[in-house]
Amino acid sequence: MRAPNYSRVDDELLSAAAIDNPHPLYRRLRETAPLSRIGKSGVHIVANWALVEEALAREEDFSANLTGVLCRGEDGRPTCSDLPTTGSGAANVIATADEPRHAVHRALIQPRFTGKVAQMEARIRNWTRQSLMALLSSGGGDVVPATERVPALVVAYLLGLPEADVDSFRIWAMMGGDILAGQIGEDTLVKRSREAGRMAHYLSEHFDRAAADLDPAPDAPLMHALANGVSEQIISRDEALGIAAVLFGAGGESTAALIGSCLKWLAEDQALAEQIRRDLSLAPRFVEEVVRLETPFKFHYRVVRRDCRLGGFDLFVGDRLMLTWAAANRDPAMFEAADEMRLDRKHPKRHMSYGRGAHFCIGAVLARLEARIVVEELLQATETISLSHTAPAVYANSIFTRRLESLHLMTV
Repeated sequence: MRAPNYSRVDDELLSAAAIDNPHPLYRRLRETAPLSRIGKSGVHIVANWALVEEALAREEDFSANLTGVLCRGEDGRPTCSDLPTTGSGAANVIATADEPRHAVHRALIQPRFTGKVAQMEARIRNWTRQSLMALLSSGGGDVVPATERVPALVVAYLLGLPEADVDSFRIWAMMGGDILAGQIGEDTLVKRSREAGRMAHYLSEHFDRAAADLDPAPDAPLMHALANGVSEQIISRDEALGIAAVLFGAGGESTAALIGSCLKWLAEDQALAEQIRRDLSLAPRFVEEVVRLETPFKFHYRVVRRDCRLGGFDLFVGDRLMLTWAAANRDPAMFEAADEMRLDRKHPKRHMSYGRGAHFCIGAVLARLEARIVVEELLQATETISLSHTAPAVYANSIFTRRLESLHLMTV
């Protein structure tokens, strides 16, 4: 019997260098220790395509439930913080639900979700133009407010929430990954807990309004689909509110992260930007390569349900896995020139950025659409895009999300 390899991951994973650029660490893990235990935390990084894919196929061994997260302990070293079990049903919905509940949640919202996405391009394009207006009129500035505003408006529209509340949406949509960041301090935790309470109250009010005046139309806002699910006793009220909260975080933060990465890539590669500007049909392939190379959510957790083995190594009940999409997406066993931007890949969507199998992201089509529109609109409205010489890009201090908190561009 073998225990997972011990690597100096525990010293690196939470470091500023790994936050700024995690790819050297992921490369080393793929090559030397694709299953590595992080110190004494009981958390293991799974870092190559084959092992991630195998773990996804073994739900009987690995649960999607979010029961604990990696973070710094009081001694500064990695530990696993257990999450409270509320028993309400809200803790594990959609992405963190196992079967059969996952299928129930998905079946309830996917038909309306898919139907509304097909009608949204013109609306998203208008929001994008409004959001970029200040940046373009001033010849540059921080583009992050625009990258956050568009996804927040999209999620709010899908749920049926007032567009006028977008400032709150931006805050709530970007705070979903904080609990997974591994870096959150006590002050930030207090602020985020306060905002989470406000979001819960806000969503609860709008859920009750939808429940009091249900709209059965297939294109009605998703809040009505959730309220209808509660009315028919398919899901609980807590599950409905949990799903609404997840849509805020997953649909907001991950898409904002993708859009920011797209714009940073264009600003750093003038020739590529000009190539796409001349031929906008390349924009979808560009977005697909960015989502592979700079995976918005770098990993998701699985918890070990029973003693078992993965990749020849022993795992025990209660251990956690970090299925590292960002590492698998640059695995040379799956991708030729895996670290390179290639617009001519034969299978451009063959990556793990949106998950795989039953848990494939329900919002993948929408995220691709939003990113493509922002790329097209910015390129069409400019002759050149470049990075600011005085304000470097800043990434969120998170092991979980690859999201820019500041990205100053210069535009002509």
